[in-house]
Amino acid sequence: MNGNLAQAVGRAFAADGPLARSDPHFLARAAQDTLAARIAQAVAGRETLVAEAGTGVGKTFAYLVPLLLSGRRALISTATKSLQDQLYLRDLPRLRDALRVPVRMALLKGRASYLCRHRLMQAQLGAQLPDRFAVRALYRVAQWAQATQSGDLAEIEGLDDRSPVIPLVTSTRDNCLGSECPEFRACHVMQARREAMAADLVVVNHHLFFADMALRDSGVAELLPTVDAAVFDEAHQLAEAGVQFLGTTLATGQAIDLGRDLLAVGLAHARGLQPWSELQAGIERAARELRLACAGDQRDVRGLLKRRWEDRGEATGPALRSLADAALAVADALAAVAEAAPDFPRLEQRARSLAVVAVGFGDEAAADRVRWIDLTPQQARLVESPLDIRQMLTEQRALAPRAWIFTSATLGDDEGLSWFTASTGLEDAEKLRVGSPFDYPAHARVWVPARFPLPNAPGHAAAVGALAARCAGALGGRTFVLTTTLRVLPVVADALAAQPEAAGLTVLVQGTEPRRALLQRYGDGRGCVLVGSASFWEGIDMPGDALQCVLIDKLPFPPPGDPLVEARVRQLRAKGRNPFDDYFVAEAAVSLKQGAGRLIRTETDRGLLVLCDPRLRQMAYGRRLLAALPPMGRLAEEDQALDWLAELAAGH
Repeated sequence: MNGNLAQAVGRAFAADGPLARSDPHFLARAAQDTLAARIAQAVAGRETLVAEAGTGVGKTFAYLVPLLLSGRRALISTATKSLQDQLYLRDLPRLRDALRVPVRMALLKGRASYLCRHRLMQAQLGAQLPDRFAVRALYRVAQWAQATQSGDLAEIEGLDDRSPVIPLVTSTRDNCLGSECPEFRACHVMQARREAMAADLVVVNHHLFFADMALRDSGVAELLPTVDAAVFDEAHQLAEAGVQFLGTTLATGQAIDLGRDLLAVGLAHARGLQPWSELQAGIERAARELRLACAGDQRDVRGLLKRRWEDRGEATGPALRSLADAALAVADALAAVAEAAPDFPRLEQRARSLAVVAVGFGDEAAADRVRWIDLTPQQARLVESPLDIRQMLTEQRALAPRAWIFTSATLGDDEGLSWFTASTGLEDAEKLRVGSPFDYPAHARVWVPARFPLPNAPGHAAAVGALAARCAGALGGRTFVLTTTLRVLPVVADALAAQPEAAGLTVLVQGTEPRRALLQRYGDGRGCVLVGSASFWEGIDMPGDALQCVLIDKLPFPPPGDPLVEARVRQLRAKGRNPFDDYFVAEAAVSLKQGAGRLIRTETDRGLLVLCDPRLRQMAYGRRLLAALPPMGRLAEEDQALDWLAELAAGH
């Protein structure tokens, strides 16, 4: 099987093979052949492989072709729902047809991606919607619901992920009625799971994978033991997703949702039998008290604020006890009317679970876990999490022999890919690094301004904006400015727009519109500059000359005040390791590669990367970080950078 699969994969990628015959634009690439052959070996031999493949290698086809030709059952996990959709709707059907393999495929997302028909009916009958936009969105969902086969909300063009309607028309693990639901036979979530269990190849995402390992709520836990191969694309996001979902979370929004559902169901099925309004008011009051206790003097929060448990944890004690008491009062009231409707036992279970978690956060955290508080304008989230996913992945790999393949364009800056393998327990895996086939020395330049304010200087963000205006002015737009924090976005954008070189340029700023709308407005980039933070550092594909200049404001070191960062630093120190070299610089190298990766997307792309952080020139670690980037030509002065941009603008 081993040799046969390798040979079949080699034939598929040959210059006269089935892929070339089905696609006139197909190019045989040595780097892709190397990666595909090694993945075929891992699939056939049920090995664990960690493979870093630079931009342009074609890693998606390099793992899909061996999986399809192997005839084995497989699971593919990606970091984002958009890549999930791309694989399932575009790449897999094309390859299946080209290779002529009879494979059944399925797409599986989390509950929040699928319409719940029961909750849609409830929302139509009695939902309190905040504005006319939400009313219009609910009407659109209801119209679409009559015809959809999959129930996947991604089918609805233009439905904002942040729409307040989505929680009203989808289920959660807490509020799902399961087999008691009147719409159970037509349930889209159950349909997606049935299709996944019957398929040969299932596409999921990292969040779903880990949430299910923790909660066993989506079908992945039943699916994983039945597959021969598991492939994790965009694997650099795996550890963060795992840490986020393998932990325990208590959100004040959970309690408020419970109160809202309690009142609606209580009045509908058992009016007058319990003081439903008082019970709702009690749990809502306890939730608000908990948020105030978590906030302390940080009442006015914009965006997301992470707080150390040591700063506010003790102050939450009385509020946690009040919330547990309110949840138990709700549970007792629900138990008394349990026979009245199937919703009541579910709500009781939710209330008791909420009380248990609230009591748990009142106790000490285990030594190998870290706690923190996430504050947003709407709620507080108390989080307790493992520091990494080593134990979980090690346990899963030990259960049965299967191929485990982890791949990404950025998994570290050393041959052992230790940035990734250390946090995942994969030090024993086979490793492969395949460089990009692009001609970076000829097509790309990198420039670090020498005379520039340091990142902690007061004028740094404004200087980034002014420099971005000069670069975008020379190029005629087609520029991204990527910042490491949301806080500096408006400062950079205002400084950029105020420069004379920015006259006639459209400055698009993250947060003013949904990401998809901003990218649509950016279009071919002419006359446009986009200023964005974390969500624009990766997953954006702008081939051709739409994006030819990327400025990064400063080195993307992990924020030192972040509770998870502090816990990892303590862990490394306890092991006698150097947290700055082994963690901060390693993290910055991977993030920098991701940001720089926006620039060159095809063999003919050309561009300039500007790193507005003079520490790259001044500090010893600067050499390591620059060496982690693709081999771009180095520029020394601004005149050289502007000349290069003028050359790009002229199309030479």
